[in-house]
Amino acid sequence: MARLDSPACQTAMDIPPGLVYLTRALPLAMLPCAVAYTFLTRILPLLEIGTLPLWSRVLVALVSQPAGSALIHLYHEYREAKDATSRGAAMIPVVQDWPGGLNLISKIRESFKTGYPGDFLQDWCDQYGNTIMTKILFIREITTLEPEHVKAILATEFDNYWKGPNDFRLGRSLLGFGVFNTDDEMWKFHRSLSRPFFSRERISDFEIFDRHAHEALARTKKRLAEGYPIDFQDMVSRFTLDSASDFLFRRTVDSMSAGLPYPQSSPLANSPSFFNHPSNTFVRSFVQSQILTTERVPFNTKWPLMEFWKDKVKPHRKIIDEHIEPILNEELEKKAKRRADGKREEGEETFLSHLVEATDNKEVIRDAIFNIIIAGRDTTAATLTFGVYMLAEHPEIVERLRNEILSIVGNSKMPTYDDLRSMKYLRAFINEILRLYPPVPFDTRNSKNATTWPPLKPGDKPLYVTPNTRCRYSVFLMHRRTDLWGPDALKFDPDRFLDERVRKYLTPNPFIFLPFNAGPRICLGQQFAYNEASFFLVRLLQNFCAFSLAPDAQPEKPLASWKECKGTKATEKIMLGLSLTMYAKGGLWVRMAEATVE
Repeated sequence: MARLDSPACQTAMDIPPGLVYLTRALPLAMLPCAVAYTFLTRILPLLEIGTLPLWSRVLVALVSQPAGSALIHLYHEYREAKDATSRGAAMIPVVQDWPGGLNLISKIRESFKTGYPGDFLQDWCDQYGNTIMTKILFIREITTLEPEHVKAILATEFDNYWKGPNDFRLGRSLLGFGVFNTDDEMWKFHRSLSRPFFSRERISDFEIFDRHAHEALARTKKRLAEGYPIDFQDMVSRFTLDSASDFLFRRTVDSMSAGLPYPQSSPLANSPSFFNHPSNTFVRSFVQSQILTTERVPFNTKWPLMEFWKDKVKPHRKIIDEHIEPILNEELEKKAKRRADGKREEGEETFLSHLVEATDNKEVIRDAIFNIIIAGRDTTAATLTFGVYMLAEHPEIVERLRNEILSIVGNSKMPTYDDLRSMKYLRAFINEILRLYPPVPFDTRNSKNATTWPPLKPGDKPLYVTPNTRCRYSVFLMHRRTDLWGPDALKFDPDRFLDERVRKYLTPNPFIFLPFNAGPRICLGQQFAYNEASFFLVRLLQNFCAFSLAPDAQPEKPLASWKECKGTKATEKIMLGLSLTMYAKGGLWVRMAEATVE
């Protein structure tokens, strides 16, 4: 990866993605054509065999490209099979499909639009096993639901897996040179920069959470008093965005100032003042840019051909950067003044001030800000959204959580760090949300060199992992496996993190539970997220005592055919969407009853 001050980190010209792809791919792709045509035109006459007509030379040259690619592909497969045999390993089962995997692409895209997370993967794994290989557009991808294999990717063989250049290019127009899209020195730079800001002292300062939670809940009460349900997902996303920007930059995006949306049935829905509010233009681009990036994933390295003339993500990232720019420029001006005066600015150091001291590269700084805002907003917002979804479905859990909270902090006291640590059922509740509805349900790394994954049963062979291959793993599906979590794995039950099931399933195999990843790239903000989610739930349950879904306001609902499906898909009341994180499509519209103060 490039150094922080290298030209590679500077913004490139806006060249159409398709042209960039062809410029990179065509020379190698057309090499067999050039060799064949040169041989027929230059070499063949020298051998006194004769000269073929032009049309036949062109035809042979064109045919040589797919023929040459097929031969190279077969040669690589032969060498890899031989390498696997020498290691005593078995090849990973390949999902059979039409040539080019076009049907697989269709299934993946359909799942993103109207399906259930990972349903296409689950179908394949049911047929071929929990570790499979697909060949989409003639590019191999490995998918695994096995904890031991995920452990190899994230921890024991960490150095052999990276984001890699292909995934970097796929995500660059959104994530740029940020921590989620980089490897090696750039990744280490971001990690070392962020780590000090997630110390216990910093993440235990709950004044920021309390200030933004108070405003969020006050607006919620006002909207409910008007007789309307609220989109809890929207409300809590504003809370997490404002809290994260306040915590990291001591400046807030102030997204809550736009107010809360009304349901579509209301004449007040999408009023110009709400729709055009600066924070809402920021959030719309923030969300849409992630969805568009996710839509590239099925096409792997060939995604630029789907956005041939225009990068669909860049306009949204530009809008986001326009909101970040004033904050960034103000901090850079402070830095310049400090250097000119030869003085160190007094006051609390922020993530942003620390960042601008580390580099002058504005692109790197903007990318770092954007990456950490995604982490601060989306993951905790998803946890709280699906948490309230479960509260609406399980009133007995609401009562038990309120009893624990009221017995420890009462109905108005602000909880402390020690208070949250003593709320065992609340922590178990959050863990169960993270198990069934992990914010990042799918993730990938790319193998560098050929390796093997360990056998899962005595007598089995290890599995051969091909080099330079995208390796996808799904914690969403892994967290729901009955052989890993017990026969009640699909049941929402926080007690599984408190009773004997912990010792039976989780303690001997901790890699079955990975909501924050693991290994050197484990989420630095893990405890921050637990604290923020716990704090907000305490404040929420101090103020409200009953939750119910509002199907009359929910714009997107599960298909009727889902009721005939297996597992939780048959019982879902909302549509689950996928971008970089999981979310409720159309929001989560709920009604809540205020608690009476005794």
